[in-house]
Amino acid sequence: MSEPQHLDLNSLHKAVAGDAAAFRCVTELQPAGGQADKVFPPTYAGGKYALEERNIGGQRVKCVILDSVASQANRAELALLDAARRAEIELPVIDVDFTEHFPDIQKISSLEAPHRIADAILRDSLMPDGKTRFRDAPDGKSFTDATLANATSLFGICPTALVFGMWDSTGPKGGGGAKFPRVAVSEIVGIDVEVGCKTSSRIDPLQIQKDSGLIYEAQGGGWTLDPAKAGKDKSGKPVKLGKEGKPSEANHGNIAPTLTEDGGGVTLTRALQTTTLSLPGLRRLRFPVTGKSGLEQEKTNDAARTALAALALCGAVLAQGRGLDLRSRCLLVATKVAQWELLGAPGSAPTTFSLSGKEAVALLKQAVAAAEAAGLPWKKEGLILKPIADVVALVKKSRELAAASVSEGS
Repeated sequence: MSEPQHLDLNSLHKAVAGDAAAFRCVTELQPAGGQADKVFPPTYAGGKYALEERNIGGQRVKCVILDSVASQANRAELALLDAARRAEIELPVIDVDFTEHFPDIQKISSLEAPHRIADAILRDSLMPDGKTRFRDAPDGKSFTDATLANATSLFGICPTALVFGMWDSTGPKGGGGAKFPRVAVSEIVGIDVEVGCKTSSRIDPLQIQKDSGLIYEAQGGGWTLDPAKAGKDKSGKPVKLGKEGKPSEANHGNIAPTLTEDGGGVTLTRALQTTTLSLPGLRRLRFPVTGKSGLEQEKTNDAARTALAALALCGAVLAQGRGLDLRSRCLLVATKVAQWELLGAPGSAPTTFSLSGKEAVALLKQAVAAAEAAGLPWKKEGLILKPIADVVALVKKSRELAAASVSEGS
């Protein structure tokens, strides 16, 4: 096998502007603890894993989703956001600043909000003047009418929406709002899996017995053994903590060992991370610029598409570089250095490229500079919005309810 080529801007531009089908990166992974170690997939409604059979090499193989397409997109966006905040790249980012009201939240950006620039968090925010709604300002209005045939404004203020997808379903057009399918897709799947058992127990160092005392809800929160200090019900009787007032209701005492037949993680033969970038998907996007037409406009379209391709590749490579600690007890490592393939014209052999994080950042910078030289917008300075008062009130009330719920359950 020949050595992988270096992916430079010229090669990327030729791939995007030509008839190539896709960039692809398939990386084999294994648990950090070794092949026999368990990993824990994400759980869905009812605590279920996303188990399914896939046809692999002509055989039906039991698989499990370890990281979904949506989750992988979020990881790529966060990697890009980190790079932008470290000034490694210049990327249009819109922040909603909650610091004044909720210092623990600080800012939520268009790269963190679930629906990107079309998310309700940004929709229900004000421009820096504190008066104008974001969706009523020029920047907010500019993407309302965005389409596949005219994505110039969105390219300038939220290019990641064009890479990872967006549907402006809660904007002024409702379900008819701007809709852009993903062009970059990534997923991590465990292959040939066996679901393990789940065990749980607790040994109390104090060895408090279940009949050692009746405990009550204390006035003002917490618990007490003294009925006189307990909260009272409508009839004036002290209220037991939990159902029966046992020490276990306050997390004291032993918990007998239990065994559940599933939900205890999985072992697997291998895991695969598969990332693809659709070049036909990019070619569907057009970026009209005032005063341009014909061949000049087509060159501008290609410059924008090339920048988006570089952005997608950069997000994927930087996310790989952050490691694959997906959740508690799901740390995966690659068995070899990731390589990218360019799938060219039908029947042609793929071209293999190497792409490090440093190279991906440099490639993005070059592609963006070329797009700007073609007259395309790229708002490097970003935009900081303020949440409207009603959103702040909703968050405050939600926190009060959550605190009350914890107090009631204590």
